[in-house]
Amino acid sequence: VQLQASGGGLVQAGGSLRLSCSASGRIFRINTMGWYRQAPGQQRELVGDITSGGTTNYADSVKGRFTISRDNAKNTMYLQMNNLKPEDTAVYSCNADGSTDEGMGVMSQWRYWGQGTQVTVSS
Repeated sequence: VQLQASGGGLVQAGGSLRLSCSASGRIFRINTMGWYRQAPGQQRELVGDITSGGTTNYADSVKGRFTISRDNAKNTMYLQMNNLKPEDTAVYSCNADGSTDEGMGVMSQWRYWGQGTQVTVSS
């Protein structure tokens, strides 16, 4: 299973960006998918996540500005970021956990990370 994040870039404060995270490979089911970010010199933090049923959870710092959605048919999660601030500058990466049907009634569980995509917000 591989996760591919895309959509980062340079934007002015107040602008918007939309990130995508696509999962591919031998996937039976994806449970929770999440977005994380890491700014220079800081620890990685959870931006927000979404369950397979569409329930979302957000960090307080992005509530009301960021929206996470997913298309289960495409195994893809999105992060719509509006009203971006310079403090949103970070490398954004995605994470997902799920299962693979190995055959013979055997299911394997997994959790993978995608590579990061840089988001830079200028003031």
